[in-house]
Amino acid sequence: MGAKMSDPIQDIRDLHALVVHPRDRSADELLQQVNRIGCNFEHMWPMPKNLPEKFDLIFVDVTDQTAQRLTSFINSNEKPPTTIAIIGYENPSVLDLIFEIGAHSVLMKPVRAAGVLSSMLMARRFHQEQLRFEKELKKVRSKLENVQKVNDAKFILMRHRGITEREAYDLIRKQAMTKRSTTTEIAQSIINAESILSNMGDV
Repeated sequence: MGAKMSDPIQDIRDLHALVVHPRDRSADELLQQVNRIGCNFEHMWPMPKNLPEKFDLIFVDVTDQTAQRLTSFINSNEKPPTTIAIIGYENPSVLDLIFEIGAHSVLMKPVRAAGVLSSMLMARRFHQEQLRFEKELKKVRSKLENVQKVNDAKFILMRHRGITEREAYDLIRKQAMTKRSTTTEIAQSIINAESILSNMGDV
């Protein structure tokens, strides 16, 4: 079990963390625990307008903060960090706020040493899975867009040349091989050409 846990814990220790919280007992307890875990960390209060790029993980006190203010702060970083929301109580508005800002984990106040590491590990795991899902989704969308481009180009060729769908695809593929290009790039060229001709009133 120790061997399995070493990688995620080392990942946590390699992070640069930021604690955005008024300097009180909860903040002191949190800062001490993050220090014990071995992270590089800093403390800021009040919440700055922009989040410096160097931070991979943030603890942020959401008390008396608006979703717009928090979201603007978190997303000011080109790569939004793993986010752990710190709350003083649970009610529908606070829970809505946590979901709206996309927090990956939650800590209750008063903050105790026990639970900080677990919260960091769970938040980091959730964030990594989220990024992986978004990357896969982007690839699927790109693939679907490419398929749609080829289909559009095929129908343009079928309409203008009076050929079958198979013949149109073979023509696109042949052009791609001749020009050492991709079928998607050839398809885009066909779509662009038709658009130009349409605008000139020739089609």
